[in-house]
Amino acid sequence: PALTPLCPPLAEKTGQVLEEFCRCYKEQYGVALFNSVRYEIEGSGGPQAQLLHRKVPLEDHVIYSGNLFQYIEENKKWRNRFCVVPHNYGLVLYENKLAYERVLQPRVLVNSAGYKILTSLDQYLELVNGSLPGATSKSGNSPILKCPTQFPLILWHPYARHYYFCVMTGKEQDKWRAVFQDCVRHCNNGIPEDSKVEAPAFTDAVRMYRQSKEQYGTWDMLCGNETQILSNLVMEELVPELKSTIGPRLKGKTQERQRSWIQISDAVYRMVYDQTKTQYDAVLTKCELERPQMESTIRTDMDQIITSKEHLASKIRAFVLPKAEICVRNHVQPYISSILEALMTPTSQGFAEVREVFFKEVTDMNMNIVNEGGLEKLVEYMEKLSQLAFHPVKMQSCYEKMDQLKLEGLQQRFDVSSTSVFKQRAQILMRQQMDDAVHTFETLLHQELGKLQGKDDLCKSIQRILERVLKKYDYDSSTVRKKFFREALLQITIPFLLKKLAPTCKGELAKFQELIFEDFASFILVENTYEEVVLQSVMKDIMQAVKEAAVQRKHNLYRDSMVMHNSDPNLHLLGEGIPIDWGEEYGGQPDAEPTSDKRRRAKQVVSVIQDDEGALPYEEHEPQEPEPPASPGSPGSVQEIREMLQKEVLEEPAGAAGAEAEERLTNGTIVTQESGAAEGGPREATWAAGCAPRDAVPQGPASTGTLARSPLAEQQLDPESPKPSDKETGEEVSAAGSEGSAGPAAAGSTESGEAVQTEF
Repeated sequence: PALTPLCPPLAEKTGQVLEEFCRCYKEQYGVALFNSVRYEIEGSGGPQAQLLHRKVPLEDHVIYSGNLFQYIEENKKWRNRFCVVPHNYGLVLYENKLAYERVLQPRVLVNSAGYKILTSLDQYLELVNGSLPGATSKSGNSPILKCPTQFPLILWHPYARHYYFCVMTGKEQDKWRAVFQDCVRHCNNGIPEDSKVEAPAFTDAVRMYRQSKEQYGTWDMLCGNETQILSNLVMEELVPELKSTIGPRLKGKTQERQRSWIQISDAVYRMVYDQTKTQYDAVLTKCELERPQMESTIRTDMDQIITSKEHLASKIRAFVLPKAEICVRNHVQPYISSILEALMTPTSQGFAEVREVFFKEVTDMNMNIVNEGGLEKLVEYMEKLSQLAFHPVKMQSCYEKMDQLKLEGLQQRFDVSSTSVFKQRAQILMRQQMDDAVHTFETLLHQELGKLQGKDDLCKSIQRILERVLKKYDYDSSTVRKKFFREALLQITIPFLLKKLAPTCKGELAKFQELIFEDFASFILVENTYEEVVLQSVMKDIMQAVKEAAVQRKHNLYRDSMVMHNSDPNLHLLGEGIPIDWGEEYGGQPDAEPTSDKRRRAKQVVSVIQDDEGALPYEEHEPQEPEPPASPGSPGSVQEIREMLQKEVLEEPAGAAGAEAEERLTNGTIVTQESGAAEGGPREATWAAGCAPRDAVPQGPASTGTLARSPLAEQQLDPESPKPSDKETGEEVSAAGSEGSAGPAAAGSTESGEAVQTEF
């Protein structure tokens, strides 16, 4: 109710921000389209990646599933939940394992983009107090909630609702934390990497908009899909006003004000998200309708457009370059080697650990085959090995190497708000390289199996293939890391240079507009060309620094002049074949089986520590106002809920809503629902939203944005790097409904009080 009078002003402010952004997006769309077509025509050179890339690595797999306890805010009680993490990395919460196997409607679906995973209440309290309007609580005050075990897991978001879980042991906590972090890492990387026009147009538009507000440098909330990122952009401007307006109205104890602020922030975020999606979809549709005509003009006048752009660039270069070179020489060049070394050490250690983990897993498999023998054991081990890259616990030793990344004084000098964007990008590349190595290994081994005779031949062949794959990995790892270092250096230095040069250069750019022919104004922008000139002023120093590191063989980097000729000319043809299913091909498993049986026997990447449902040692909830009398039969304990659900399962036919929701949950969409009726409180829909640091693509200048996003600029940056893709795609989510319902609600009802359908 407190938000009701604020809704019109909030909607108006949101509309203003989005209108300005959409103007930026339409401008950047034409530039990105031109770059894409130019790249398509001119092509790119460079060596081919040695390792194979798997397009759909997690099909028919579940990352993890198991029991944990969730804190239900509506009635302030802890409840048992069975959590499933499917191949799209959503968190899907069911009443219990039986509900999941019977394909009942899930309780909650969470997209974790933008969330932080916390393992202590103190960490959580510090973040909550930092966002609370007005005075923060003193150290002696009690926390916002009490955890019945010593092992909490909290999902915190700066704008959206928070999620509270706990487990019984430290070992469980470590495993769930690794799983949750993998979900966040994956969902943060929400913009499709194979988009050659929309993605660079979007990221450049975000950067241009923020620079127009004097906000340079990295941005932690460039995360999730486009609508999530735009919602974060709006919230960044709304929250200060909201705090000054709402803050004085928050009454009660600190804990009550904390809860109220979290609920208000979440409600505003939902409103912003819905409005953002509508406006962004509209501008996207408009650009798509105009694309055929624009593309026709580009292809017809390509030479003239290039000539016009080069003429503009030469004029801007004559004006800007002398100032830029002085700035680079005095403020950037002395620090490039220090930044590079700070990046190289943890990143290369992480990639070395990927190599070590892969080597150890294959070697252990080979030794076990020697001891236990035969093709049957090979099939068993290969099914596990094929998903090694997506095993959060086994990959944790690789990922945690990036925790050592510290830029120290350089971080303040270059206005880098956080190193998380670089850590996450490096971790995604590690996972990608691991999966490429595993996929190449299993493809080569599968090809050899028909030629082998006996266990000894099999073991020798495994060892020989392992050595071949490791050589390929070393080469590809060097190429990928060098590209990452160049991108990271650009992302750190370019925004700094733009900010330094803005007072003397930016105001003079308008005079160059007259040099652009009107017919080409959609494809050539003065601002973008200016930033490309700034990029060129520092690019030579960055390329030289990375080249010197490779010449010195630092961290096992290969020199640019070293080209590994493809020793397996037919390997990439093999990689385009039908995906290998070891269990089906060699294990004789039947294809057709009921959905519930498929769920019970779903291939799971991470083994379960504790599969049996547990109960908390005690239940603890905070004092509250007396609740209205619960409806007859409304449960008040975990055991009662369990018994009630078992009765419902026996009485109610299984619906397909749960399976559909699980399949349709994607990186960019959240549908969350928490039914209060089953908890003894009012039925109420809950909602979760996310955002996340975009992959560490240079977000500085237009050309830095296009550097990693536009094929043309990617060619400029790294003409020899492979073009890997690490995106597991999914369909749009549109399923939401009442829990356990196979009726109208399960089909997507959005009636007030019954269900909330939010595409997120």
